[in-house]
Amino acid sequence: MYKVVYGFLWLISVLPMRVLYVIADGIYILAFYIFRYRKDVVMKNLLQAFPEKTDAERKVIAKAFYHNFIDTLFESIKFITISKKEIERCSTADFEMLHQLTAKGLNIHLLGGHQFNWEFGNVLYSKNITIPFIGIYMPFQNKHIDKIFLNFRKKYGTVLISATDFKTRMHRIFVKQYAMGLVADQNPGDPASAYWMDFFGKSAPFITGPGRAGTKKNTAIVIVGFTKLKRGHYHFTNILITENGSSFTPEQLTLMYKNELEKIIRKDPANYLWSHRRWKHDWKPEYGELIK
Repeated sequence: MYKVVYGFLWLISVLPMRVLYVIADGIYILAFYIFRYRKDVVMKNLLQAFPEKTDAERKVIAKAFYHNFIDTLFESIKFITISKKEIERCSTADFEMLHQLTAKGLNIHLLGGHQFNWEFGNVLYSKNITIPFIGIYMPFQNKHIDKIFLNFRKKYGTVLISATDFKTRMHRIFVKQYAMGLVADQNPGDPASAYWMDFFGKSAPFITGPGRAGTKKNTAIVIVGFTKLKRGHYHFTNILITENGSSFTPEQLTLMYKNELEKIIRKDPANYLWSHRRWKHDWKPEYGELIK
């Protein structure tokens, strides 16, 4: 079955991007107007995040989001056969600050959000960071799809660790200087053990791992913002939070990350994964006080 799935996706991947975008436009029409894929979730999330906007303004954001979401799907499939030259042409970032942190002997935690397109970010950072680049990922439920994505994600040197294996492997991986990239706005498995804080006007749980790991010795915390310049072209911005994560508590680091992520999303709201149920859990008093 793996060969069948891979072969099908490979055939799609060899098509030129201009052809894939034509297909993506057709899928957009089906997803938004016909099947209304998670449309209620998207519109509810946008209402929560931007109550000051009109229904028409939120609909414009929703339409742009669906285009970005489906573009990302086809761009990700393209990574099965994409060339190194095309990746370099389509994605940019300024790595000078990261090189300076590396020269100081610091470990670097690169915290992103569910923005598009993280696949370009993975390859770009693994190719340009001079110390081992570790990517933390959530496995797909389909083992064949998971294997396909795993293969192209590690193609340029990323050391991939499943979030479910992180605790058992971290002690072996982190014995030397490293950079680690992770999407830190995941919903926690247990909301009772999360860090709860205001996110776009409503309480939301944040996983505790990035904050706790960031307090380790010699760890710099960097937030990465994703900007879609045009179809298939992305720029990544590195924002230094601190060169010394150990001078803060895990809660403080998580709050700083949350605040910066919200600013990034407000600048380009259509480039965030609004079909992701960020507020699917409700805060309860027994979870403790909200972090402010």
